[in-house]
Amino acid sequence: MNKETIEALRQIEKEKSIPFDLLIEALEDALQSAYQKTAHAVPFSEVKIDRDSGAIHVFELIFPPGQEPTVEDEETEIDTSMAERKEITPEDFGRIAAQTAKQVILQRLHEAEHSAIFEEYAGREGDIVTGLVQRTEQRQILIDLGRTEAILPGTEQTPGERYRIGQRLKVSILEVVKGSKGPRVVVSRSHPNFLRRLFETEIPEIFNGNVALESVAREAGFRSKVAVSAKQEGIDPVGCCVGLRGIRIQNVVNELNGEKIDVVLYSPDPAQFIAHALSPAQIVSVHLNKTDGVATVVVPDRQLSLAIGREGQNVRLAAKLTGWKIDIKSVSAVEAEKAKEAEALAEAGLAEEAIEEAAEPEEVREPALAGAGKAEALPGIESPLVAAPAAPASPSVRKPTLRFAEDILSPAPPKPQAKTRKTGKKKAGPDRETTEDKAKGRRPRREVEIPLDDEDEAGVL
Repeated sequence: MNKETIEALRQIEKEKSIPFDLLIEALEDALQSAYQKTAHAVPFSEVKIDRDSGAIHVFELIFPPGQEPTVEDEETEIDTSMAERKEITPEDFGRIAAQTAKQVILQRLHEAEHSAIFEEYAGREGDIVTGLVQRTEQRQILIDLGRTEAILPGTEQTPGERYRIGQRLKVSILEVVKGSKGPRVVVSRSHPNFLRRLFETEIPEIFNGNVALESVAREAGFRSKVAVSAKQEGIDPVGCCVGLRGIRIQNVVNELNGEKIDVVLYSPDPAQFIAHALSPAQIVSVHLNKTDGVATVVVPDRQLSLAIGREGQNVRLAAKLTGWKIDIKSVSAVEAEKAKEAEALAEAGLAEEAIEEAAEPEEVREPALAGAGKAEALPGIESPLVAAPAAPASPSVRKPTLRFAEDILSPAPPKPQAKTRKTGKKKAGPDRETTEDKAKGRRPRREVEIPLDDEDEAGVL
């Protein structure tokens, strides 16, 4: 090594941010290992590099009698403060040192670069970075971030988006993992934190802390809901996020390629927060079941489809935003349920009343004697025929009554009268009217027989 090598190491320190002393120590360790593999190596040696000239020196370590370390201790740290150093630099050690130095420098450069990249991105999980789409491998997109490549998996891509090589893209750092080939940076465009960071970038009030993002629910590529609250009096959190004529929210929508975003007002009251989360639907009432974590929301009939959303998207996002299970019902459905409950309660009340009356002992009254008049009770004397007026019996419970045998036996059904079939036609007599007379409404004529004399008969003959 020479002075030019030292200058090269100084240049590497500036470009790769690798400390110069770390490079020198790595070279000394590598040269030490290389020397121990030579034929004329001594048990205990030490290699030192001059920081100014770059000269390499090999020293033999000579320990005082009784303090020599064993060979087993060579791989561990040895206290060399008590040892004397004797230079034994081989003549042909320069060629070995050059080859070893090259390998060590390259290895150290890779390790230092990987370590620097990991330290740079490890603490930035959730932040937004900008890169260029480099290439596509299967369903993964490789994005060039400058010092390293990031991976955009298919599960973290926004549905409906198309990426082209050379496209400038904003992504959110999801995780950074150390690998055998260096750190692996995984990014996302569908994570809710990506939307959160976009709001912090576009809205100064959120970045300064005057407006807080309380909750974010997102279905990437379709619709998102954001709950905001004001940390300072006199600030409209929803108006700050929307901006004048919607210019602030429009920048976020453009970055997400037209994804719909609902900004709602956060409330510490769960019922009110759920009502806000279901916007733009109008809410009639909200009933909370804190034991099961279910909220029953009543909406007008005309608002039912709007509250549920297309394929249940609106209510699903509201449930994610609030953390409650939401059951939406219309006003007519609730009224129908109440009517059914009232009918069931009424039927149950009548049944219980009938059971109670049937369980009470009935008063038996003796039948009145035939021909006996109405008995009257004398004062101070109780009559067995006169009883206190009984309470009206329930319609469902009927008292037994006496019946006679004639009443019990049902009368035999009357026999059907046999119809006689008329085979002959009626002859029209002198006193019967013909069918033609009936049709014309004329009265029947009566024929009169006039006796003729014999002379007349003879004359006629």
